[in-house]
Amino acid sequence: MRSFHYRRPADVAEAVALLGADPEAAYLAGGTNLVDLMKLGVQRPDLLVDVTRLPLGGIEPLPGGGLRIGATVRNSSLAAHPVVRRDYPVLSRALLAAASGQLRNMATTGGNLMQRTRCVYFQDTGKACNKREPGTGCAARHGQNRDLAILDWSEQCVATHPSDLAVALAALDAVVEVAEAGGTRDVPVAEFYRSPGEHPERETTLPRGALITAVRLPPLPAARRSAYLKVRDRASFAFAVGSVAAVLDLDAGVVRDVRLAYGAVAHRPWRALRAEAELRGRPFTPELAGRAADAELEAARPLSHNAFKVPLVRAITVRALTELAGVEA
Repeated sequence: MRSFHYRRPADVAEAVALLGADPEAAYLAGGTNLVDLMKLGVQRPDLLVDVTRLPLGGIEPLPGGGLRIGATVRNSSLAAHPVVRRDYPVLSRALLAAASGQLRNMATTGGNLMQRTRCVYFQDTGKACNKREPGTGCAARHGQNRDLAILDWSEQCVATHPSDLAVALAALDAVVEVAEAGGTRDVPVAEFYRSPGEHPERETTLPRGALITAVRLPPLPAARRSAYLKVRDRASFAFAVGSVAAVLDLDAGVVRDVRLAYGAVAHRPWRALRAEAELRGRPFTPELAGRAADAELEAARPLSHNAFKVPLVRAITVRALTELAGVEA
């Protein structure tokens, strides 16, 4: 790991100015992903801007309902928060399914959303990777791609986004608060991440220097009946092979509202809008859940080693929704 400079800004405006002025600078929060990538030589910032002491660590109820979560709130604190556990259990369960207890004690809300892919070619500086070094190619397309995308990939990149938290936030229609050089703005999670296209190195829609300051959860009574189901290669400390965040609201057995988002299938958390449309307004049955998943996965383009993800995602969709509905599969 090469040497670097370190700064601790006094406020958000100074942090944004420091990063905006140096194209090789990076924000440091929990460091659970960034420091690993620095050790591997994948990221080589010449300046770390430490935002952990900024006043961004609160969890506050919003006047009209919902919750505001500061960007430096630790994942363990967010998962254990009583309002999150009661009103947004899908969020708590997604966080508890991520990493280990020690890492959750360090990882932050904002940092989790900015995680980089776990594609082995991205992490190996001796291999071709357009995300790490644009124009070098994508070795994963015809290589070790078992864990990579089946939806929305491009010829330039087939990587997936690793965050469990982001998948839950996508299902909840969360909004990210961002500070930039020109002021602050809100970015819905649905508009926060980019598809890979021709520029997979551009993972979010944020401009250089932008800093996540908070995430807002809308008031969503239906979210009290919600779940996160994650399939992985071992019981803990493993990234998803496939996951689903599900919210289900039934009225006399009819689907009044439903929210679905998939993880580990695309370059970004994948909101399953086609599946939701199939479900909404109809009497819930496990068979309907299966047809809804089929409608969403019709667009899947599996790679050479990950076609198994299609039936896997279908199965966890049916299981999550059936359990929420309280019916037998």
